[in-house]
Amino acid sequence: MATEQWSSRAGFLLATVGAAVGLGNIWRFSAVVGTNGGGAYLVPYLIAAFACAVPLLVLELSVGRTLRTDVVSAFRSVSPAYTAFGWIVVGGVLLVLSYYLVLTGWVLGFLLSWLAGAEPTFAAFTDGWLPVGLFVVATALAGGVVSLGVRGGIERMAKVVMPTVFAVLVALAVYAVTLSEWGRAVSFLFTPDFAVLGDPAVWSAAFGQVFFSLSVGQGIMLTYGSYVDGGTDLRESALLITVADVGAALVAGLVIFPVVFSFGLEPTLGTELAFTTLPAAFATMSFGRIVAVAFFGLLFFAALSSAIALLEVGVAAATTTTRLDRSRATLALTAGVFVLGVPSALSYSPAELAVAGRPVLDVVDESVGTFALPISAFLIVAVFLWATDLDVVRTDLGPFVPLAKYLTPAVLVVVTGAKGLGVARPAWRHLLDGGRPGLADALAAVAALLLFGAVGWLLRDRLPQSRRRR
Repeated sequence: MATEQWSSRAGFLLATVGAAVGLGNIWRFSAVVGTNGGGAYLVPYLIAAFACAVPLLVLELSVGRTLRTDVVSAFRSVSPAYTAFGWIVVGGVLLVLSYYLVLTGWVLGFLLSWLAGAEPTFAAFTDGWLPVGLFVVATALAGGVVSLGVRGGIERMAKVVMPTVFAVLVALAVYAVTLSEWGRAVSFLFTPDFAVLGDPAVWSAAFGQVFFSLSVGQGIMLTYGSYVDGGTDLRESALLITVADVGAALVAGLVIFPVVFSFGLEPTLGTELAFTTLPAAFATMSFGRIVAVAFFGLLFFAALSSAIALLEVGVAAATTTTRLDRSRATLALTAGVFVLGVPSALSYSPAELAVAGRPVLDVVDESVGTFALPISAFLIVAVFLWATDLDVVRTDLGPFVPLAKYLTPAVLVVVTGAKGLGVARPAWRHLLDGGRPGLADALAAVAALLLFGAVGWLLRDRLPQSRRRR
């Protein structure tokens, strides 16, 4: 059972917003918008956020608060047969964290380079061993914060970092207003081309981005929900978290796209914008160094806050299911994540570690990074809405019950299939291979869909025995 709690509702909201607002908002959102028609993308994006992500967010928070325990123990409380599902969720989260920290280290490297007056390029940066060292630093920082506990570490950092992130975002957006093509950028971002809405790739990309951005379906919100007091309105909190997350993404777009258009860049370049083209623009603009430091600073702290949330999922599970205290559990899991992440870190270094000719980071991203989230989200919905019936959870969900129970899993299956077919591609891939679908994508998608089917069959057999009310 969870023994720690957030000190206040404000602390809870800042921590959950910190978990949600990360690379997915400031970096990935603009990349996906740029490659999916600009304003047209916002229509399915907003529908996905409020019709699918919010109900799943309420579900996770409610399950966490109702059971007051970690992800693994929550699954086990429904039936011991589902314990493995909890470990699948935790394992996927830690694998994603292992290479997410590599990317966090890259962002830190660009921040430090601009602070030192250098103007790094992605190719030159990854030619040396510095990215590997920065991966170590990012991993140690995440572990250090989590080891301090919910109030002393996670919440304390969130209270400082998240207001700073939003303040810097707004300041950069104000600066962007002074750029010559600000009006064009606003038009691109907010003027929908409804003809594009007939493209299934736009819808698939939007739904995939929302789940990624809001950190739902990964056990993060279930874990954070176990620290929430009983008087907190979870539906209202979920809406506030979603509004803050969407708002951060839109403001980031108002920062990035004015730079893109004012300096003759292409909005369809995808993630390449963050590490290649935007730095080139920073090098030529007025106050470019200040803008670059602010941009990579907010990107780093947003990434770090999300990494901390991912690590907390594993630490909470370890402290509950083993005899380890928080300090030792954090040390063990941080070390484990480091070992898992070393191959990804070495894949973009002089070692050029690869599997079948592809960098390890790419392979992990194409498999675990792309499909762990929909699998985890599907398991959470299947077990906590289909296999059991918790009265408190149903009350917390209210009108969101049918959306969470039927619409969200259907969307997860469709989006997973679309990703496997190459209809929707993770934005990171645009930096690596131009978005080409590969064998790993197809195999991982087939495996994910088979797992969906297996879970559904298992729950169908066990439903009469497992279904219960609390």
